[in-house]
Amino acid sequence: MTSKTIFITGASSGIGAATARAAARAGWNVGLFARSKDKLAALVDDIGDQAMALPGDATDLDQQQNAIDKLAVKFGGVHAAYANAGMGLNTPGTENGDPQEWQDLIHLNIMALLYTAKVAIPHLKPVKGHMVLTGSAAGRTHIKGSIYGASKWFVHGYGGNLADEMKEWGGRCTVIAPGMVNTAFFDEGKPDKLQPEDVADAVVHALNANPRNTVREVFLMPTH
Repeated sequence: MTSKTIFITGASSGIGAATARAAARAGWNVGLFARSKDKLAALVDDIGDQAMALPGDATDLDQQQNAIDKLAVKFGGVHAAYANAGMGLNTPGTENGDPQEWQDLIHLNIMALLYTAKVAIPHLKPVKGHMVLTGSAAGRTHIKGSIYGASKWFVHGYGGNLADEMKEWGGRCTVIAPGMVNTAFFDEGKPDKLQPEDVADAVVHALNANPRNTVREVFLMPTH
């Protein structure tokens, strides 16, 4: 096979879309999974034949399963998966937090990420493939009252455990841990912080590392 294929969740904007473009430039086929059909269609138009739109909800295991299976059929296999879909909270802290919002966050930041790994591993195992997870600087330090940060602590802990599980059959797992990134995650623009393209570069770096080298974590912080 002349090129490899990656499945990306949260692919319609921000880090996911930037990673899709960067991976395509690096020669990868890209499966774009997100809820926004219109944004996915526009991204496929932008990238071209290397891209496939896969509309769906990351919190639905069956939708992720169907999407990655379709991607494997189209391009002849899946060599990497990037569990990138995630959300923050509008009501920070425990005392003032919204339990319904916590539930939504856990479903997306934790359960959907687990679903991505679950559906991807049967595809990755035969080709000694690669899982990539979006962690965060918030998952590496304590932040007062941050339930979002705690969800990213899960990602960092699970990422190390998954790396050891995948190591048994030659697979690799990388946690990408950015600080503040200028995406729609924030209500106001952050032009002086990391850009989605910076995170995409880190993903491609990990994917393209020599197979003997598992880049377990890439930690990125804004210079200013």
